[in-house]
Amino acid sequence: MGRLDGRVAIVTGAGRGLGRAHALALAAGGAAVVVNDKGAALDGSGTTMDPAEEVVAEIRASGGRAVASAHDVADWAQARAMIDLAVSSFGDLHVLVNNAGILRDRTLANLAEEEWDAVLRVHLKGHAAPTRHAMGYWRERAKAGHVVAASIVHTSSVAAFTGNFGQAAYSAAKLAVLALSRTVALEGAKIGVRSNAVSPSARTRFTEGMGGLPPPTGDFDPREPGNVSPLVAWLAEAACPANAQVFQVYGNRLFVFTMPAIAHELVNPGRWTAEALDVALAGKLVTHPTVEELLARFRPPEPAQS
Repeated sequence: MGRLDGRVAIVTGAGRGLGRAHALALAAGGAAVVVNDKGAALDGSGTTMDPAEEVVAEIRASGGRAVASAHDVADWAQARAMIDLAVSSFGDLHVLVNNAGILRDRTLANLAEEEWDAVLRVHLKGHAAPTRHAMGYWRERAKAGHVVAASIVHTSSVAAFTGNFGQAAYSAAKLAVLALSRTVALEGAKIGVRSNAVSPSARTRFTEGMGGLPPPTGDFDPREPGNVSPLVAWLAEAACPANAQVFQVYGNRLFVFTMPAIAHELVNPGRWTAEALDVALAGKLVTHPTVEELLARFRPPEPAQS
C-alpha cells in the first residue's frame, strides 16, 4: 500500500526536470497522475507532446496510472479542461502541483512588455488558473457532502526571497506565488484544501549557465531534481498536516521559511519627520543576501578532509 494510493494528482510542467521527478514520485506512491506539459522551449516557444507522453509511458511501465495533458495552464478555459481531464480519467482530483514555468531573462531596462507579460502569465496566472478551477471543483464536492482532503503545491524560488539580477519578472512572479499560496490556504480551510509553497534548488533547464550550484560530491548529488520530490509527495498526502508553509529544499537539506518578519519596531511621539527617521533608522536598515549568498547557506557542508 502506497501512501498516495487512491489519490489523483495533476503536475504541470511535468515533462522534464522537477515536474517529471514530482510526477514519478507521486505515481510511485500510488497516485494516478495527469502529466501536463506543452513541451515548450525554455522561453515558452514551440509545443510537442513528446515529453509528457514519455513520462506517462514511464509511469505506466512501472505499473502506475497516468495520462498526458498539453493544456495551456495560463489559459482560463484550458485550465478548467485540465481539471476535467483528471476527473474524467480517474474519477476525482486530490492534488494539484503547480510547477510550469518559462524564462525571459533581461535587466528591467531592457525588458520588453511582451517578455514581462509572458513570464507573469505562465508563472503567476499559470498557478492561479488551475488553482481557481481545482478550488471550484473541491468547493462543489464539499457542498455535496463529500469529505475533501485536497492539497495544492505551488512552486516558488530563492529569487522570490532575494530578487535576482536580470530576473525582475521571474522574481516578482515567484514572490506573488507565495501570496497566492497563503490566500488559497485561508480560503481552502473551510472546504478541506491545504496550500503550500516549495522553493527548489536543483539542476534543471532553468539553472543551466547559472552559478551557485556546486558539483556532486561522493555518491549523493545535491542538484538532482528528485531530491525535492519526496517533500512534494508528502505534501500531497491526505493526512499531511502542513498548510500555509514555505519550504526550501537543497539536496538533503530542508528549510522552513517564514513570511517577511519584523526586523525592528520603532515608535515616534507623533508623525514621523525626516529628521526623526535619520536618527531612528541609523544602523537599522536591513541588508538582503544575494541569490548566490543564500544558496551558499543552503549547500550541504563539505565532507571533512581525512
